[in-house]
Amino acid sequence: MNWDKKKKSLFAATSILLAVTAITGCSSGTNGSKATDTPKTTAGATTASKEKPFPISVMLKSYNNDIATAESKVWKKIEEYTNTKLDLQFTPDTSYSDKLNIALASGSLPTLVFVNNAKISAVANAINGGAFWEIGPYLKDYPNLSKANPTVLNNTSVNGKYYGLYVSRPIGRMGINYRKDWLDNLGMQEPKTIGDFYNMLKAFATKDPDKNGKDDTYGMVVTKFGGPWDIMQTWFGAPNKWGEKDGKLVPAHLTPEYLEALKFFKKLYDEKLVNQDFAVYDSAKWNDPIINSQAGVAIDVTERSYQIDEKMKQINPKGSIDIIGAVSGPTGLHNLPTAGHNGMFLVSKSAVKTEADLKKVLTFLDKTNDKEMQALINYGLEGTHYKVEDGKLVTLILQTDPMAPDINNKGINQILSSIPYIVPDMFKPSTPLRAKAVDVQKANEKIIIVNPGEPFTTATYTQKGAQLDQIVEDARTKFIVGKIDEAGYKADMELWKKSGGDAYTKEMSDAYAASKAK
Repeated sequence: MNWDKKKKSLFAATSILLAVTAITGCSSGTNGSKATDTPKTTAGATTASKEKPFPISVMLKSYNNDIATAESKVWKKIEEYTNTKLDLQFTPDTSYSDKLNIALASGSLPTLVFVNNAKISAVANAINGGAFWEIGPYLKDYPNLSKANPTVLNNTSVNGKYYGLYVSRPIGRMGINYRKDWLDNLGMQEPKTIGDFYNMLKAFATKDPDKNGKDDTYGMVVTKFGGPWDIMQTWFGAPNKWGEKDGKLVPAHLTPEYLEALKFFKKLYDEKLVNQDFAVYDSAKWNDPIINSQAGVAIDVTERSYQIDEKMKQINPKGSIDIIGAVSGPTGLHNLPTAGHNGMFLVSKSAVKTEADLKKVLTFLDKTNDKEMQALINYGLEGTHYKVEDGKLVTLILQTDPMAPDINNKGINQILSSIPYIVPDMFKPSTPLRAKAVDVQKANEKIIIVNPGEPFTTATYTQKGAQLDQIVEDARTKFIVGKIDEAGYKADMELWKKSGGDAYTKEMSDAYAASKAK
């Protein structure tokens, strides 16, 4: 402490006494706390520490125009709890990639850098060039970080090493959201198999499920976002991006199961059980056809169930949504997992020079995951942003509302990694459907199809990945809408192989084999 040093130079004879006095006066600790004591406190308390606040800068995405500033009480409470001085550098989501690329190219990076994926070209090159710390060996030393999900860590690894601390998301998040009132009107039961699912869509399109006497409904709404196709492919036993055969990795789109799924999708399209404009339909309008009683099903994250249900009931109180995880196919129940994360934080070596400082950064990340911090960062100040009634969270200020600077918490939740992932258990779900969505997510964890190629990145994919992915995506869409037949699809797959797919597959198989040999 500079104050201590000055006093010591003036009063050498009483240096020990003055040092103790100065520390006591500058610290919030009492009762003779030791220099290394950092007692756990509530979110509103001050953490005892002799050290001055450690500066941490963070490069983050923002999704609001009026983002929180250092005037925010939430921001200040985080600083107090973690004994840090925060510089949260928010950038709008739409321009984040550009800013990230510029920052990576400059080599001048903040303490923590958020990235969606460690395998994209610019980030992978920076990791390989030594721009970021490998944090894997340290995680076991922290009470919260040591609880990171091994599967998700593996998904975020770069050739077997952990550079990023992931931002948790439910891994079994996908489900079938459907109009339960329509199913009840038709006297049908919840679907159990792919055949049942088809029959539900057929009935929704042809048997007047809303009982209005008009032929104005169809089965399932799909958008230009290909997620629903990806999910349904797993029902047929198709791999999740990569499968394993005889010790080698095989791309999902080259398997017989994938082709069987495509034939099913084409049948749904040909029979007009899905919207005919799906290839160009805006995903921002995904919920509208269900709310407006045009379509009966959306296959996506389980949260969509109650989002649709709650909005639909505003205009149609009798409407209701239900949800299931998956339907059984030729090899049983399967579902597509998420990667278990929504990006990750990397610790830069340009800002964090020493191992000692790295440990301070990891301590900050660990402490922000204490239960009381997760509540504060996720939801804000109890009594200001929310209240709790009968164990349920009741929002008092919407994120769309204008907020005074001192209570503005918009965007601050972007710093939270949520390890361990305790968000669903903090409060009782406010509705039965919200509770069921959580239950479905947990049940899905038993049937997810893991991607064995998730940890690996290769030179070919770094250079040509976008082009290769587009060939597969376009071929799938063309097959579904009938622009190409099976022979045409296979011709497109040959193009994929010649455009770098064969080299990519070999590199992935080699990386997979090498990981197994360790």
